[in-house]
Amino acid sequence: MSNKVKTALARLMSILPLKERQENCGKEIKALHQMMLRSFVDKGCILTRDEMAQHVGNIDHAIKVLVDNDMVVFSKNGDPVGAYPFTMEVREHKIRVNGQEIHAMCALDSLAVSPMFGMKTRISSVCRVSGEPVFINQSGKIIENETGAADVCFGIAWGAASSCTCCAKSLCMEMMFLKDSDTATCWLEQNPDDREIFTLQEAVDFSALFFLPLMS
Repeated sequence: MSNKVKTALARLMSILPLKERQENCGKEIKALHQMMLRSFVDKGCILTRDEMAQHVGNIDHAIKVLVDNDMVVFSKNGDPVGAYPFTMEVREHKIRVNGQEIHAMCALDSLAVSPMFGMKTRISSVCRVSGEPVFINQSGKIIENETGAADVCFGIAWGAASSCTCCAKSLCMEMMFLKDSDTATCWLEQNPDDREIFTLQEAVDFSALFFLPLMS
């Protein structure tokens, strides 16, 4: 792990300490959280509230813990709609995995799916600046289509993090793919104090280090 990735990982964990929260919520809710994550790759969607209730003694308490810890996102109607790195919302980062087509909360999240579940993925996204398509074929931490994706970069605007709303609606919205290093550099130079860019391999390492522990 490079010092750059190590520093970024610590910074993200200070904003959203998912693994720490998962461990602190108790074995029952931790297991439920892991089932909700696996549901996306197994059947292409999150567990419903009724399905969640089959695995815990008190569903209302479980939901409160998951919401209070920003581990699962719920709609205004009380239905589960996302669990980092996944979302039922249509976002710009689409993943093909295990015969399912699902969406990730952000660019970093999309890169975590293959290492988390040991499955090959096909990520379809866009460059946030140019709107040009970005395609990434991934197997664990390995980018398989290096010719087409080698110059893709990952960008994050750290200042988007907010204590007033969940990460899914704040920081995740400013974690993106950039089509190449020139585009990434120009984007960075617009606000260098707030923004940071990574190579695609650095972003893969970053995402795996953050998300892979959630499944253990």
